Amino acid sequence: MQILEQRFLRGPNIHADTPCLLSVVDLGDLYGVSTRELPQFNEALLNLLPSLADYLVPTGQPGGFAQRLREGTYLARVIEHVCLALQCLAGAPASFGRTRPVAGTPGQYRIVCAYQIEKVAQPAFELAVEIVDALAHGAASFDLAPRLQELRELAEHYAIGTSTAAVLAAAHERGIPVQRITEDANLFQLGWGVKQKRIQATITGETSNIAVRIASDKQLTKQLLREAGVPVPEGETVTTIEDALRVARRLAVPVTVKPLDANQGKGVTVDCRTPEEVEQAYAFARKHGRRIIVERTIQGRDYRVFVAAGRVAAASCRRPAHILGDGRHSVRELVAIENRNPARGAGHANILTQIALDAHAEDILRKQGYAPDSVPAEGVVVELRGNANLSTGGTAEDVTDLLPESTRQICVRAAAKIGLDVAGIDIVCRDIGLPLASQGGAIIEVNAAPGIRMHQYPSSGEPRDAGDAIVEGLMGNSDGRIPIIACTGTNGKTTTTLLMAHTVRLAGRVTGATTTHGVYVDGKQITKGDCTGYWSARTVLASPDVEIAVLETARGGILKRGLAFDRCDVGICLNVSPDHLGLDGIETIEDLAQVKAVVPLSASRAAVLNAEDPLCVAMARRVRPDVELVYFSMNPDEPVLLRHLEEGGRAAYLQDNAIVLADGNVHQELLRVESMPIAMGGRARYNIANGLAASAALMAAGFSNLQIATGLSTFVSDGKTNPLRTNVFEVRGVTVVVDYAHNPAAYKALAEMARSLLPGQLVGIVTAPGDRRDQDLLEVGRVCASRFDELVVYESSSRGRTYGGAVDLILQGAEEVVGKTDTLHRELEVGEAIRLGLSLCARGDVLVFACGSSLDVFVEAIREMDPESAERIAAQAG
Repeated sequence: MQILEQRFLRGPNIHADTPCLLSVVDLGDLYGVSTRELPQFNEALLNLLPSLADYLVPTGQPGGFAQRLREGTYLARVIEHVCLALQCLAGAPASFGRTRPVAGTPGQYRIVCAYQIEKVAQPAFELAVEIVDALAHGAASFDLAPRLQELRELAEHYAIGTSTAAVLAAAHERGIPVQRITEDANLFQLGWGVKQKRIQATITGETSNIAVRIASDKQLTKQLLREAGVPVPEGETVTTIEDALRVARRLAVPVTVKPLDANQGKGVTVDCRTPEEVEQAYAFARKHGRRIIVERTIQGRDYRVFVAAGRVAAASCRRPAHILGDGRHSVRELVAIENRNPARGAGHANILTQIALDAHAEDILRKQGYAPDSVPAEGVVVELRGNANLSTGGTAEDVTDLLPESTRQICVRAAAKIGLDVAGIDIVCRDIGLPLASQGGAIIEVNAAPGIRMHQYPSSGEPRDAGDAIVEGLMGNSDGRIPIIACTGTNGKTTTTLLMAHTVRLAGRVTGATTTHGVYVDGKQITKGDCTGYWSARTVLASPDVEIAVLETARGGILKRGLAFDRCDVGICLNVSPDHLGLDGIETIEDLAQVKAVVPLSASRAAVLNAEDPLCVAMARRVRPDVELVYFSMNPDEPVLLRHLEEGGRAAYLQDNAIVLADGNVHQELLRVESMPIAMGGRARYNIANGLAASAALMAAGFSNLQIATGLSTFVSDGKTNPLRTNVFEVRGVTVVVDYAHNPAAYKALAEMARSLLPGQLVGIVTAPGDRRDQDLLEVGRVCASRFDELVVYESSSRGRTYGGAVDLILQGAEEVVGKTDTLHRELEVGEAIRLGLSLCARGDVLVFACGSSLDVFVEAIREMDPESAERIAAQAG
């Protein structure tokens, strides 16, 4: 078996609405072999992965997959299930999968598997292929343990921490989009554009760096709290053991010794009563910091109060790590038993942390008269830590409802004094239900980035959604979303996108747009190139100044990475015509429609569809019931449009050379097409259709008729604002139209427009990429030969063909229409093709140049023969 290709589909895609790993696998000599034909395979696989026996099949039958193995299934499907099982065993569960044969290539399959963690999914799939390959070729066993441990370590390394996960869950519940910024840290973006915020664990983008630094300096924290009238323990900061002993003698009470700037209870020893205990505690603290605090030990229990956005959101009573004697097991054994509790894990990955039986624990044991091998009597509680932090194995009980108002106010004041929007306030007192002043209680620390798992998952008491408190404080009532208008289709995407972005910008909104030519923010190009995929859309959504996103969304981007957003407000499909067929498993126009449908099906507010395109209309059946359908049509008598209007639906249509917007029973003329520069006096019918689609989408997005009309009447498609989209120039009396046309439908529309410009002859310089199917290239030739008086065909991109192969097929298609004639010209090099095309023109003729790169190609081609025109066109293109 061999993995031929892999890609991560990170957003909604043709397979699922959730992230998936897509792999293309060649089964090799195992093609056509059923599991029923491999007598030892099923038993060996189920022995290796017993959980597979419980997997469902599409019918939902429990244990169905084991039965399917016995009945016989193909090995590509087995790989899918093994990959999912391995991810679950690694601690990154996933359940969705799909396997389909690659059309026209026997033995190859596309296997789609959902995932939680990218860094786990890929090696899990590779391991799945190895396992199935080995067992299918007769291996009696497979050494899975070390490989599975590697997957578990990856899952643990890239897993989201418990506290961060609680914040993200709260964001998800509120419908706030979440984007992981880096896989190596719990750093996330909540929301998009101007509404975005950032969090890392429980530190937010609003958390002051100065406040965090103050909180990490325990002595400075105490000084500021005392200044604010907040009770704190008396003590000093020291740097030598002599000073530590001196402070302890002066305080003349049990003292707590801890590092000045450590966290999570590291290096803390409480209740030191003798010089020897102080010396031990000082040495322990010095392992975690150079400066050490020696302060009065406050008698009582340990409490954590969680403050977010100026209010107390939760409070817990924390108990140090401990075990309960049973009269039979030693302390060491009891710790091992407790650490097998599934709720305990290493670090912060689980609800509780494993208990360490280290030197510090042994010291705590000695104070209680125990050693690690002692057997405590039944019912005796044995403490193993002097502090109650969950990070050292402690447990927590919710006490939120017990806090007096005075204590709540003190905690809020403490957080505000330090300057923290999110804070963990550590209190020691005998009874949290009583005011601190009445019992000598005190705040002993204020923590930035406090862990919240004790509040989310207390060992006892009511869970509190501390993650939601953080999100509420950070986002308020906002769902973090900016409006998104996404546009797809075979032809017209770029013009429609730029037209909408122009209109939105004129309406006073900072707009982010992605197009075939680049990424634009507020009308300024920030990235050049074909930017119609996942990463370009993410660039816009991550831009902190963008108020609305208008995203051209191409077939390739959807297939390669999926959408960059979970949903858009308005999703547009302009049209579906044959193009890029035979690539990425898209064999038919119906397959292509499935890809394009991803955009309107992701809409949450409105899906805008072409009423004249049956494939677009068919998408309406799959749009969610709560999403509005808005149609556009060049034909006011289109049956789909009329039926929609009769039912009170909204639409944009062309009538009597005017764009009309229908909103319920109100039909209002927006503007005449003569007022639209891109319509070229009504000649560019395809741009009128683009204007209708833009009008429908902008209406659905909430823009007024006046705003829409203003945009349509001021948008100019030239070499600067919309390069290669019906850019018209004049060279020596010849009207030159430069366009990106590259498929039969586009050439047909472009030729019809160009023919209407002037009465002279029409010359075409055409091309098409070599990765198109033979029949598509032949059709380009047929369409162009029937519409151009002279035809020059050049090579733009061979893409897997021999140089000139695509040109020969286009010419072959042209000859089927006009025969072998001197009106057909083969000129492979683009510059020569341009010069030849111009030489075939007389004054008053129209030349169409289908350009797949940039206007610079045309400018350089004519520079020597007509430098004046070259400079003028270059200046017009900006």
